[in-house]
Amino acid sequence: MNTTIQDYNNSQNSSDKEICNQLANIIDKNLPDAENKIWHAHPVWFLDGNPIVGYSKLKDSVRLLFWSGQSFDEEKLSNEGSFKAAEFRYTSSEQIIEEDVKRWIEKAREIQWDYKNIVKRKGVLIRLK
Repeated sequence: MNTTIQDYNNSQNSSDKEICNQLANIIDKNLPDAENKIWHAHPVWFLDGNPIVGYSKLKDSVRLLFWSGQSFDEEKLSNEGSFKAAEFRYTSSEQIIEEDVKRWIEKAREIQWDYKNIVKRKGVLIRLK
């Protein structure tokens, strides 16, 4: 695991740290070719410079975010924001169902909107895959 991501995880309280570590391990295992780093203060995984998945500590939960998740047709994911992102919020590590996260990661690889160039396109998203 990227040391800056491990530092982020270690900075959380014990239950949130467990959630973050489990999510990072599942993501790393299923996106081995992705670049990962702290981006906008949160762990994010990228394919060809495009953000795919990340997580962040919120006040009452840890949010797993898929930038193109609204296109996944997954009822467990909730829409987030005004673009194509979708999320799932965890309050305990027991809620993590690895098969769900793995399926969402597979869809994230197959279905991508071009967030990398959103500023250049003045807020217009174009589907890459």
